[in-house]
Amino acid sequence: MSGEDVYNRISMLRVERGVSRKDLAAALGVHYQTIGYLERGEYSPSLHLALRIAEYFDVPVEIVFSLTPFPRLGSEVVK
Repeated sequence: MSGEDVYNRISMLRVERGVSRKDLAAALGVHYQTIGYLERGEYSPSLHLALRIAEYFDVPVEIVFSLTPFPRLGSEVVK
């Protein structure tokens, strides 16, 4: 990890809501490959794009992006 890494849940949100990369890209006005780069962590979005992505999914930006890795689903211990 470089300290500049930004982690995201874009792929999870897309799949959960049945949105393709191309549809998300069109809604945001970016190339569909940009969505793939974001999802793989190969590209960190501008603040403006990050906020637009969160707005698109109607969630707070910290639900979509984090400076630390998100816990894997199912990794939380249920008591």
